[in-house]
Amino acid sequence: MHGKAATRRKPVSKTLARVFGSWRTGLSGPVIVLQAGTAVNYFGTGLVLPFEIIYLHQARGFPTATAGLVLAAVMGTAAVVTPLSGALLDRFRAKPILITGNLASALGYAGFAFVGRPWQAFICAAVGGAGFGVASTANQVLSLTLVSAEQRASSIALRRVVGNFGLGSGATVAGFIVASAHDLRAFQALYLFDGVTFAVFALVVLVGIPNPRLANAASASDRGTGFRAVGHDRLFLILIAANIVLVMTGGALFSNILAPFAKAHTPVGPGEIGVVIFINTFFIVVAQIPATRVVKRMRRTHALAATSALFALGLLAVLLATLTSSTLTATAVLAGVAIVIAIGECAQFIVFGPIVADLAPPHLLGRYMSLYGLSFTAGVALGPAAGGALLATSPDAAWWGGALAVALTGVGFLRLGDRIPDPLLQPQCPAPQAASAADMDSARHSQMNS
Repeated sequence: MHGKAATRRKPVSKTLARVFGSWRTGLSGPVIVLQAGTAVNYFGTGLVLPFEIIYLHQARGFPTATAGLVLAAVMGTAAVVTPLSGALLDRFRAKPILITGNLASALGYAGFAFVGRPWQAFICAAVGGAGFGVASTANQVLSLTLVSAEQRASSIALRRVVGNFGLGSGATVAGFIVASAHDLRAFQALYLFDGVTFAVFALVVLVGIPNPRLANAASASDRGTGFRAVGHDRLFLILIAANIVLVMTGGALFSNILAPFAKAHTPVGPGEIGVVIFINTFFIVVAQIPATRVVKRMRRTHALAATSALFALGLLAVLLATLTSSTLTATAVLAGVAIVIAIGECAQFIVFGPIVADLAPPHLLGRYMSLYGLSFTAGVALGPAAGGALLATSPDAAWWGGALAVALTGVGFLRLGDRIPDPLLQPQCPAPQAASAADMDSARHSQMNS
């Protein structure tokens, strides 16, 4: 009996070993520490994100329109500052800029706990948004300078996993806090703790992360400097436009338009919609890192085309939920949509990020990554705007129209073909923007001496 039980446990152990083995990233200690700090930071953001309008309206007495404008000011300031942060990152090292951005966000978000008038909230929004815009780009650039070209996808995947996990867990904890103590002090505590997480992240970066510098670019004078030089890279601009379409039709439509559409045109209710959103987030957290290994075996052109196809399939499948009167069936259909969209998002992030890093000359890495980050902001803003307009006129058109747009984008990826840099098609060159071993050693020595 004991021998049979042991025999049965061996396949289970092997299966678990494969599962946990698929989560191995091979990333260095500093990268893991950086992403652990990112997780803490996003946990704090998750604490306040779902309740910002509720806090400003119910606890502070602001009109809902004013509360919405305050939140828009956060993202608007972040969008304005993002390209400027890219220019800074091409002149100065990423570590001090990341620390500065996080400290600004800590000040802005902690200040929300004490706002009593709209003008105070707008000041906090501007400070917090500026810090967010700077820190977001600096975090990406610092992550890239700490890894080799082969590890870029794994680093991006890990950053996305910890970000989603932090946001989800923070929002869950905040939900219980607000439900048990729905008063001003509860909201103030959430904002103060959010500010603390930004400060903790800054401290983690200060103490635990080296301060690598970008490799000198010998061809800087030949290729030009500034955003004008970036504008001459037609392939990069095409890919940025394509990424905006993917964000609009994939993540933005699913996150912002699915809930009101499903509530009005399918038998599902708020509870089922919450389950569908949870499935999407959970699948991203679980599958993002293993997906990196799968995508690495594909040509990037094919991976991007497959991402477009998955988004198109998921958007069209939403319409199937309108054909049934069964709540269970409709929920199952939308859960399938959530998984398909999640798979597409997993591939999108780990393919696009490394492509942008490969295209960027070393002296323009900050500007390239800032515009890449700005493409997500544009997609998140334009997706709900276009989807909301279609919901008011022709609800089904939001889904088949989005599917058509993303399908055409997929065809465009295939037409780009070998123009997209791909490690499977050419010998891998040393990453120009990755810090050399000597740079890393000198950074560690300087950090120890400081």
